[in-house]
Amino acid sequence: MAKKKDDKQKHVSVVNKKSLQFFEKYINNPSPTGFEYPGQKLWLDYLKPYIDESFIDSYGTAVGVINPKATYKVVIEAHADEISWFVNYITSDGLIYVIRNGGSDHQIAPSKRVNIHTDKGLVKAVFGWPAIHTRGGEKEHAPALKNIFLDCGCTSKEEVEALGVHVGCVITYEDEFMILNDRYYVGRALDNRAGGFMIAEVARLLQENKKKLPFGLYIVNSVQEEIGLRGAEMIANRIKPNVAIVTDVTHDTSTPMINKITQGDLACGKGPVVSYAPAVQTNLNKLLIQTAEKNNIPFQRQASSRSTGTDTDAFAYSNDGVPSALISLPLRYMHTTVEMVHKEDVDNVISLIYQTLLNIKKDHDFTYGK
Repeated sequence: MAKKKDDKQKHVSVVNKKSLQFFEKYINNPSPTGFEYPGQKLWLDYLKPYIDESFIDSYGTAVGVINPKATYKVVIEAHADEISWFVNYITSDGLIYVIRNGGSDHQIAPSKRVNIHTDKGLVKAVFGWPAIHTRGGEKEHAPALKNIFLDCGCTSKEEVEALGVHVGCVITYEDEFMILNDRYYVGRALDNRAGGFMIAEVARLLQENKKKLPFGLYIVNSVQEEIGLRGAEMIANRIKPNVAIVTDVTHDTSTPMINKITQGDLACGKGPVVSYAPAVQTNLNKLLIQTAEKNNIPFQRQASSRSTGTDTDAFAYSNDGVPSALISLPLRYMHTTVEMVHKEDVDNVISLIYQTLLNIKKDHDFTYGK
């Protein structure tokens, strides 16, 4: 008896072995807000075989360009920075208190290992926390900015400072990339270095498939998104694009303690997320959806009330208005050290951006109402 053919066609990844090796190295490399340069250099080194030229602006946003002489300019963009901490106060007995650099979650900090970045190199430390045995008999204190602290094994402020640690040193978590159940990529800073990886893969596919675009393509990895879209604001005004397609992460709402009524119904493994928001240009968004449907790329939909909270807003409202759209990657456990994204979603975001670029014509007019 012949075997019954599976109804569902086996997924073939667009991410190859070399790409995956870069992705792991890129995720493990720290890139805190305001200190993104080492990660940006790593990203540009990977991108360079697939582009014509590149540049880095004064604050660290990295840009690769295909067809730099073209007058019509299309941006595909992600952001490079990750959440982190700053050294804020060193006690006389050598403990370190911190403040946020971006949206760092104080509740996940206790017992985490960290790296303090100094001019003398990395200094290892841990977020200390009182043992459970010592916390009984009274109301539990939850982790908060006022009570989480770092211990780097020193017994005095002078000893800490001798290591090169001072107020203003940036601190990143130590957790590294892994693949879970051959299904999920897991690590810190997938928000949003997964985006930087995906737009780099788009450039790779264009070059390897010998696709010639009728416009200039600017592959942009912006800095300082985590503190207010600042890198995107700056680079949008420098490039002055005609179109911008931004990719970032969004919440998988299928895990416990998330209200779908307020957060929407989104899940890892069900495809890229197309957003509806004031900053998302209607005709460009329609092109994304038509492209997904034509190429059998699964996708989900999300609505944002006032703003997307991503670099889409910065591009859309720059330069008298730039037609902009957002393709989001569903992600579990945002702003933790165990962020998770589905491998097939990563492939499908890459494919959706790639196929959409092939559908943008020279001097494409996205004017509202046309």
